[in-house]
Amino acid sequence: MNEQIEAYAKRLKLSWIREHFDDVEAETNKEYLLKLFEKEVENREERKINLLLSQAQLPKTGDNPFEWEHIQIPQGIDRETILNGDFIHNRENLILYGGVGTGKTYLASLISLNAIHRFGSKVKFFTVASLVNKLIEANQNGSLQKLLKQIKKLDLLVLDELGYIPLHKEGAELLFQVISMCYEDKSIVITTNLQFGQWNHVFGDPILTEAVIDRLIHHSHLLLFTGDSFRYKESLTHR
Repeated sequence: MNEQIEAYAKRLKLSWIREHFDDVEAETNKEYLLKLFEKEVENREERKINLLLSQAQLPKTGDNPFEWEHIQIPQGIDRETILNGDFIHNRENLILYGGVGTGKTYLASLISLNAIHRFGSKVKFFTVASLVNKLIEANQNGSLQKLLKQIKKLDLLVLDELGYIPLHKEGAELLFQVISMCYEDKSIVITTNLQFGQWNHVFGDPILTEAVIDRLIHHSHLLLFTGDSFRYKESLTHR
């Protein structure tokens, strides 16, 4: 009988029940069924979250609590809305602007983690340089549309370190294509160390730069990170 139960559970893709149905104790049939279903659902949710985390490719973050004191938050949004990811459901963007090491990437990672755990959101974290390289490679080998379809399925796209590396013409145009595709359809979080007036150094074309900024700032919130580098302060502490 156990073999038949395992076979049916496998056929119905009830992986937790197939492996643990003999371990559950209950006083009634209904209680037994309820415990089985609860554990199966918990197991599926856990596997789903782990898969989303794996696909998101988030950078590692420390265990220290996030410090908000040096961040200027505009009207229309607050800490809770940012961390809870409510802006994602409204298809709004976040632009995190400030110096190197001030916590922009850390906050973007926390937002991503919370979106995955709270809502099961599909998130993908790229540095701008890595995404552009993928886009160029895909464009050259004929798989660009496949990559764009993958991005289009996301709920949140994180573009980290915009401004660190100037883009060549092809890369800038492909990144603009991604941003245009996401416009008013999904949320983007961008971290950057450049003011908008300096973005032309990245995209290399004033008209393209203006088009990028126009799409990003519509339905967006700009957070200013005004503190010193955490890594620099930590290095001073350990001296």
